[in-house]
Amino acid sequence: MVPSLQKFGHRSWTQDKLERVRKYLVAYSIIMQKRRFQYAYIDGFAGTGYHELERDDGESLFQELEEPEVEAFLDGSARIALQVEPRFNKYIFIEKSRKKTIELKKLRVEFPDRGVDIIVEKADANDYLKKMCLEKSWQNHRAVLFIDPFGMQLTWETLVAVGKTEAIDTWILFPISAVNRLLKKDGHIPVKWRRRLDLMFGEKAWFDVFFPEDKSMGLFDNNPPIRRKVDSMETIGAYFNQRLATAFAGVAPNPYTLRNTKGAPLFLLCFAAANPNAVKPAIKIAQDILKRDPARSLFSADDT
Repeated sequence: MVPSLQKFGHRSWTQDKLERVRKYLVAYSIIMQKRRFQYAYIDGFAGTGYHELERDDGESLFQELEEPEVEAFLDGSARIALQVEPRFNKYIFIEKSRKKTIELKKLRVEFPDRGVDIIVEKADANDYLKKMCLEKSWQNHRAVLFIDPFGMQLTWETLVAVGKTEAIDTWILFPISAVNRLLKKDGHIPVKWRRRLDLMFGEKAWFDVFFPEDKSMGLFDNNPPIRRKVDSMETIGAYFNQRLATAFAGVAPNPYTLRNTKGAPLFLLCFAAANPNAVKPAIKIAQDILKRDPARSLFSADDT
């Protein structure tokens, strides 16, 4: 299914996305409270390196980071999780920036009843998550992971490791606008950009997807087929969602598009469930949240 590019109306995308994430966390916590698991909220921030990739003119490829809504969301996501009732057993915040980790630690003062359970890790999100997924026993533990790779630092290896736990529900803020910007219309993509896309998608087949051969050109003059870019945000979103489905037990087929004030798509809010034994209810709840007005109530009597 190709994800649609919905609009947010008058609501800011920060408010809208925070409300959607909050709805899921509340639903998750209500369900997990009835189970015999220890469960955590994990926030894997993108860390530093947002401006590692540049355009030919030296400017950053990630103009999204200049959006005030992005900063507002980063400031709000941790607090949303800490405000959720029933509460989570642990809160793990991963951040590579020393300055940001200092700010995150202040949450222990802001939420004193949860302070002892707030863990702030100064680390690269990819390294920390892969190690955690591999070394921790997940038999009696569950988690919700939110990861926002604004600068495309998230690697496919990390997502595979998360999926293999069969215990972590994952929300991903996929930077669709930045990806589209890396896919230059002429197909001449710098080596650094290609490497970043390879790491994110976990394969090199993305090039054939986004730059299919036009075999009608060069067919009679022995020239190699011309490649033309598929200029479609829907194609990019659908491809990433299909890749997620190879690493997780289930994926919500309707990612939500987050747009700037001018209506241009910035990110896709995607959901993937790792536990094959609980994939149906997880996907059902996520689909409902992604498609509905977040101001409406979430549960029917059967859902709880």
